[in-house]
Amino acid sequence: MSSTAVVPLTIQDAEALIVAAAEAADGLRIPVSVSVLDAGGHLLAFRRDDRAVLIAGETSTRKAYTALQLNTPTADLVDAVQPGGLIHTLPTALDKPLLFIAGGVPPHRDGRLIGAIGVGGGTPDQDHRTATTAHATLN
Repeated sequence: MSSTAVVPLTIQDAEALIVAAAEAADGLRIPVSVSVLDAGGHLLAFRRDDRAVLIAGETSTRKAYTALQLNTPTADLVDAVQPGGLIHTLPTALDKPLLFIAGGVPPHRDGRLIGAIGVGGGTPDQDHRTATTAHATLN
């Protein structure tokens, strides 16, 4: 059985995602923090705008971690954790830094999960737009 190796998310990819997210956030006129994780959940790159609220650093990392662990954009998970939702008890059932707020996106390469980007500091919609704009630039 032959298996083709998938190129992992590199530091160059992570830095390009940071730059693209910063440009997208500047376009929306919002100060954000951006975290990029590799497929193992390790921080590859981080940037916090000088004007971003301090908690945005933590939220950007948790959004990226959540998107990575569930292999789904966090915007698609918000309803699932509401009362009656499919994974309503997940946030309290695990001792993990999950955050079910829009702004986390998991990039793939050749159909395989390679990491995640998380954005915090704007509204959930702004964070999601910033993360998806950056994600779209990944080759």
